[in-house]
Amino acid sequence: MKMIASTAKIHPSSVIEDGAVIGENAKIGPFCHVGPNVVLGDDVELLSHVVVIGRTTVGKGTKIFPAAVIGGDSQSVHHSALNTTLVIGDNCTIREGVTMNTGTVEHGGTTIVGNNNLFLANSHVAHDCRLGNNIILSNNVMLAGHVTVDDRAILGGGSAVHQFTRIGKLAFIGGLSAVSYDVIPYGMLNGNPGVLMGLNVVGMTRAGTDRATIHTVRRAYKQIFEGPESIRANAAAIRDEYPDCAPAIEILDFIAAESDRALSSPNRGNKG
Repeated sequence: MKMIASTAKIHPSSVIEDGAVIGENAKIGPFCHVGPNVVLGDDVELLSHVVVIGRTTVGKGTKIFPAAVIGGDSQSVHHSALNTTLVIGDNCTIREGVTMNTGTVEHGGTTIVGNNNLFLANSHVAHDCRLGNNIILSNNVMLAGHVTVDDRAILGGGSAVHQFTRIGKLAFIGGLSAVSYDVIPYGMLNGNPGVLMGLNVVGMTRAGTDRATIHTVRRAYKQIFEGPESIRANAAAIRDEYPDCAPAIEILDFIAAESDRALSSPNRGNKG
């Protein structure tokens, strides 16, 4: 049985399957398909020719443009066709041709997308990804399975991210980059293969980071990547020097955390 709020507006050419839940003031334009296990929150808008299937929840205020396919089965060769899910947060913008897949049961079963994210045309979020808030994926960005992207990261057009890679808070990935290894918070990566080019100072400034703090983080960056030991050893050695610098501590915590991937660095041969 469908659960459709009385204030929802649905074009007669669209197909809403039994079991779907449609929130207050939702708008579903012509030729859309909403599957039986889909929940659309209040004020969600599907413009036209949008497919939302699988066990998918779309948060309030999210707007989805034509030809997007949201909630399809994972494209993993290990996909087991079990009841995995996709959860999308509030106030996201999902432009034309975007694809997002549900998770795989072997890795928790859920793909998670946070709030206030912008996905430009033909970008892809694969199975089991974890995305934070206020992220931008530009046109044709490809996230492989199990990728983690933290808050306020920006990925330039056509960039591709290897499976299990982590991209830190406020990182900036240049267009057409190949991201094979983890990118530290506030890092700026460019190229194929991707090379760490320094700090995303423009992003930090726009986020309200003061100049003195940026200089402190730059000093920590040099100690980490130009120090005498490995990246991880250098990071561990300087930790006590930055107790009051939150961005530096975020970088050090990121480096110290367990990961399936090595670390991007300014030197391609030094992967941490």
